[in-house]
Amino acid sequence: MSVAVSSKMNKALRGHYLNLPQGSNVQATYVWIDGTGENLRSKTKTLDCEPHALKDIPVWNFDGSSTAQSEGSNSDMFLIPVRIFRDPFALNPNKLVLCEVLKYNQKPAESNLRRTCSQAMEQARDTHPWFGLEQEYTLLGIDGHPYSWPQNGFPGPQGNEEKNIYFLKSCLTNSLSPIGC
Repeated sequence: MSVAVSSKMNKALRGHYLNLPQGSNVQATYVWIDGTGENLRSKTKTLDCEPHALKDIPVWNFDGSSTAQSEGSNSDMFLIPVRIFRDPFALNPNKLVLCEVLKYNQKPAESNLRRTCSQAMEQARDTHPWFGLEQEYTLLGIDGHPYSWPQNGFPGPQGNEEKNIYFLKSCLTNSLSPIGC
């Protein structure tokens, strides 16, 4: 079975780089939703020590014109950390930092729907709202092709237990429960 080129990684080489010492430095990968409201963006900042709380993660900025979040003038956008997780890709002590995006004037970017949702959830806190989400996902290779699919065709029967286990372990490591309770 042929698979997408991007799904073939040399695990020994990857392991070598992941195991290189990084001293007290920590990679904090900031992740946010871009101007389409659908795509994720990220950039990585090196911190001189491991952050243990949101207050330890600095606000960062970027040029929003490259992410469809602003025009060329006043294109400064701010990444406001809202949650940190252990990074299952770069491994401990590195972190994934989920962010909301503010415009140059400190107002939420149009694609930043998190703030409105957070405010609504706070107002409904006493009612303990639930959301029914079907946890269905597709992992894509760097070429945008579904991970481990044949380059020209469709995969065999569903279920790649190895990747599911990696995904589940990453969730559990970060206290993200797949249980709907």
